[in-house]
Amino acid sequence: MPASMTKFAIRLLAAFALLFATAASAKETFKFEEYFLGKTVAYGKFSAINGVKRTFKVDLRGTWNGKTLKLIEDFAYDDGVNERKIWYFTKIGPGRYIGKRDDVEGVANVRIRGNTARYSYKLYLDAKNRSNLVRLRDKMVLLPDGTVRNTATVFKGILPVGRVVVNFARAKDAHKLKRP
Repeated sequence: MPASMTKFAIRLLAAFALLFATAASAKETFKFEEYFLGKTVAYGKFSAINGVKRTFKVDLRGTWNGKTLKLIEDFAYDDGVNERKIWYFTKIGPGRYIGKRDDVEGVANVRIRGNTARYSYKLYLDAKNRSNLVRLRDKMVLLPDGTVRNTATVFKGILPVGRVVVNFARAKDAHKLKRP
């Protein structure tokens, strides 16, 4: 085999090795049912395009029945308002969940690749009257220090009208949390 063919074959094998290594590293490393099982703490901030800002703390408790993660979220807002939201994330395959919550229209389709979860859903800001529907596009990233950073863009129609940033940590690691 000529030297140029040998070099080409080596480069081709190296490219395939890199491709397979990348695919292997994209395995599901962030699993909702593992990360959110038990107690988790979060701090978040909502910012709207009209200048409105709202900060909050969330205490979360997760239980897993082998198929569905029940995630109870107790919000305490800086303005004194408290509310409870409950997510039900049903695992439908590796790295795939369907999320339901009372103030969500339809479902949230969650896809996890590696350390990153992405999902989009429609949310009623006035849950009681099922009005003021917005769409959220979330990206959750499991960071090397074990915390999770969630960033979400809020849309009204096709226009982005707000942004939410939430940092999560397992309760035992709450000291690692940075307030957004």
